[in-house]
Amino acid sequence: MRAILWMSGAIFSFCLMAISARELDGLIDKFELLAIRSMVGLVLLVIIMNVIKRPRLMFTQRTKTHVWRNLFHFVGQFSWLVGIGILPLAEVFAIEFTVPLWVLIIAAIFLGERITGRKLAAVALGLLGVAIIVKPGVEILDSGAIIMLIAALCFAFTFIFNKSLLRTEHPLTVVFYMTLIQLPLGALMAGADWTMPEPWMWPWVMAVALTGLAAHYCISKSMQLADVSVVISLDFLRLPIIAIIGVLMYGEPFDVAVIAGGALMLVANLINHWHPKKDLDADIKTML
Repeated sequence: MRAILWMSGAIFSFCLMAISARELDGLIDKFELLAIRSMVGLVLLVIIMNVIKRPRLMFTQRTKTHVWRNLFHFVGQFSWLVGIGILPLAEVFAIEFTVPLWVLIIAAIFLGERITGRKLAAVALGLLGVAIIVKPGVEILDSGAIIMLIAALCFAFTFIFNKSLLRTEHPLTVVFYMTLIQLPLGALMAGADWTMPEPWMWPWVMAVALTGLAAHYCISKSMQLADVSVVISLDFLRLPIIAIIGVLMYGEPFDVAVIAGGALMLVANLINHWHPKKDLDADIKTML
């Protein structure tokens, strides 16, 4: 039950972040938004580390890995924000669910990980899900879908670097360096014509700044309480939820193909994460 409550918090956070980004689309520079998000996160993390009396978490011996992780994550975050303004919200979330698929492929190509029959089946189902969602035979690939696929690919590289970092780094250190590195990146890309958000925008800006941290914390807590397969299944619920939100708030069409493609990717992810019990606990510890 506690795992369900934590995942409910993650789903709420992801949906609120998407709505906030949509409300700000075209009204604030996306690089500026990313810089403000990093600035708010950096201040919050410094406070947290001092409150818990662990300021040493601000130091690392793996600066190069942090830099590579955040270069990919920054591009992924920017692409995600662009995709939010172009695509229906449900399609954004559905394509984002391809991240585990790209992790499998990247790990096989660059890390030499062996592709088993189970992983191959997961990749095949995942690719079929992508094809159903983006409908390449109908409109080739529209720019929004391409941008979101770039975001998903960048998030996959981020996941791999994250997995490596968490073998030696505390999660707060990883998030701290995310904000520390991405703050100057966002400020630099925003350029000299920086304009502060209008007062009515700030609730949406703060929502974007805080919901990402909240969502990933909630997922981590949920993974401590339940199997990965349970967490993946619960996370899938944000796809139909955001689809309904898109219909009610923005008049977006309810595309059954998006839900069907997402469901196939859910099955693919469940196949990929199926392990005997003795291996599952080790996988969870590695992911956290």
